[in-house]
Amino acid sequence: MLGYDGREVLAVFVGGALGTLARAAIETLLTPEPGHWPWPTFAVNIVGAFVLGYVATRLPDDSYRRPLLGTGFCGGLTTFSTMQVEILRMIERDHFVLAAGYASASIVAGLAAAWVASEWARR
Repeated sequence: MLGYDGREVLAVFVGGALGTLARAAIETLLTPEPGHWPWPTFAVNIVGAFVLGYVATRLPDDSYRRPLLGTGFCGGLTTFSTMQVEILRMIERDHFVLAAGYASASIVAGLAAAWVASEWARR
């Protein structure tokens, strides 16, 4: 890794660890039943989109808080891959409407959360 900033790498590492621990705790406490709406994943993805929308708009590029909270925390908190597997499992169990609703709601709510946070950060 030529030309990397060790403090920035550390910020991403610490933020990622905290985000991952937060997601794991939420998913452990709120495990959904198969065939039901996966609220834990949905919630962490929407919260992560909101936080990232705020951080990306508000914090300067040269602030270590940006990689700590944006790349690290939000990257560890959110989980696109889990959402995809949940959708796949819904389809495999013939829950097509649930799968389509979950996929659509995740995209729309995530975009709305990022937009609201970005607008809020501009004030």
